[in-house]
This record gives sequence, structure tokens and C-alpha cells, in this order.
Amino acid sequence: MSNQSEHNNLFKAPEFYVNNWVDANGNETEPIKLSDFNGKFKVVYCFQSWCRGCHSKGLPDLKRMVEALKDNKNVVFLAIQTVFEGHESNTYDKILKTQKQYDLHIPFGHDAGDDGKSISNIMTNYKTGGTPWFLFIDKHDNVVFSDFHLIPKAAIKVLNSM
Repeated sequence: MSNQSEHNNLFKAPEFYVNNWVDANGNETEPIKLSDFNGKFKVVYCFQSWCRGCHSKGLPDLKRMVEALKDNKNVVFLAIQTVFEGHESNTYDKILKTQKQYDLHIPFGHDAGDDGKSISNIMTNYKTGGTPWFLFIDKHDNVVFSDFHLIPKAAIKVLNSM
């Protein structure tokens, strides 16, 4: 996490604008908003179901962090399928499959843009550079990390201090 990139300039987190969500148990739920987690540190993992790097690195890293921080009530995790290509493959039902495959009991969102077939709102509003991608949003809703390079051990150490 010490390796800063051009993406790591602090900025205020915009609203998610993701309409399709499932809760930690895979049940459809109301849209999740940034304000649902006021005062908490938010880790948002962006993926696509067909992304090899998401499955080989990103999701295992997310799982490692979720397990290491499961008792830390100051940190929340969200996974969002940020579709920017392959809309016919990266569908809503794939978030359920991915959640179950990795046994991740965190909310999952599906973001294929406002019309369900354009670029993800998260990608547009947070200026992410593809998938896998991690966003760290502090308790004051500032984006303090935004990159695909993540060292889980370092992230866990930092997040444990929250």
C-alpha cells in the first residue's frame, strides 16, 4: 500500500449509484449507499466475472482480508461487478455465483451502468482503471486508495489499525 500511483490522490467518494445488490447471504436487497456506512472504513472490490486476474489474485486477496478483519466492526467490505465490457457474460447472476464460489459473506453489487449495458457508474465516478480494482474509502468518505496493485498483508495491517 505504500506504492503510490496517480490514482491515489485523495478525493471525496461519490455516491455508488449501483442499483442491483445482494446482501451477505445472497438475498436481493435495496440499493446500498455510501451513507449506509457512515463512520466506517469501506473496502470496495471491483471485479468482472470473466476477469482472470480477479479470480487468480483479486478475489483471493479480498477473501484473505475479509477473514483477517471479520471481527473489526470499523471496516466494511463490498464487492461490485463493474461491467465495462462483456455485458452478456458479466451478468447479475454471476455475482451470486462468485459470492458463493469464494464463500464471501459480504454484500455484492452489479453495476452495468444506468441502462444495464453501458460502462459501470463506479468506474466512471471513481475513475477506476479496470478490474480487479480496490477502493479504500475512509470514515470521512475520502478515497484514500484506488488501484489494482494491493499487498493484502500490508492492507490488513493498516485496516486493523482502523
